[in-house]
Amino acid sequence: MGNCTSCVSSDIQVHEYGCIDNSVHIRASINGCYKVGSVHSEQGAKGVNQDSAILYQGYGREDGAFCAVFDGHGINGQLVSRIARYQLPTILESQMKVMEWNEAFVSSFKAMDKQIKLIDTIDCSLSGSTAVVVVQQGEELIIANLGDSRAVLGTLNENRVEAVQLTKDMKPDVEEEADRIKKAKGRVFAHKSQPHILRVWLPDEDVPGLAMTRAFGDFDLKTYGIIATPELTRRRITSNDLFLVLACDGVWDVLSNEEIVSVVCSVKNKETAAKAIVDEALAAWNRKFPSASVDDCTAVCLFLQDTKKDSFLPPAT
Repeated sequence: MGNCTSCVSSDIQVHEYGCIDNSVHIRASINGCYKVGSVHSEQGAKGVNQDSAILYQGYGREDGAFCAVFDGHGINGQLVSRIARYQLPTILESQMKVMEWNEAFVSSFKAMDKQIKLIDTIDCSLSGSTAVVVVQQGEELIIANLGDSRAVLGTLNENRVEAVQLTKDMKPDVEEEADRIKKAKGRVFAHKSQPHILRVWLPDEDVPGLAMTRAFGDFDLKTYGIIATPELTRRRITSNDLFLVLACDGVWDVLSNEEIVSVVCSVKNKETAAKAIVDEALAAWNRKFPSASVDDCTAVCLFLQDTKKDSFLPPAT
């Protein structure tokens, strides 16, 4: 499937879990102490896997982490998602050193989009990628969302684990998103072949039918309201916040936030949580849409609390 990624450091380990082209797990630390995390991706039935994901533990500081899922679309979407996975962590880290968090994220996403556009060997006029990114720095979570991938938190409430959605799906059915597209002369409507899905189209052509309103790439649509500016939120981690899950829309299309949290709570080995999520999503696709082409499914899971027990989680609500 490909090689594991690496980066320049005196103490970098690429973990065996998720060690394939589409998903990368990096551990960079001084003393080798980590919280448990995992990343996993599976190709669907639509061709090449266009997802890319990364879990980078030790990012920015010893107890830091960079979690991200990139979901490509269009003929070169898989290239856009991989470029973003490899370059965005470095761009953001450099910006973090000289800017406040929100400014650093917005600036980094803008720079990432510009770098993709400058690659003249890849046509990204109608190809692009979503991005959902969560950076942990100590007890602080900074969440950035670009498109329709999603981040969810599993948090303890009266001895049960609840799902808290950290991002909003940036789709054409969000009124303010559709308004921006229309004001820029783009069109928003559902094609007769899929009357339940609103999509974004060029002013004078029924292409490309983009199902999200923010993305890297898609440069022919940038004039018509598609933007690479992420929606940003922050959260302070408490002792009740147990784990993060990031996943592409191929997972969220068939599993609810609560079902995802339940899967994580049921794993016997926390190192396999991301794979368990993807396996459950693939099974749900076959149950719910047996005649449909299964989408690529990718997930990142990071546990936020230190524990020696493998199965310490109470039931999910």
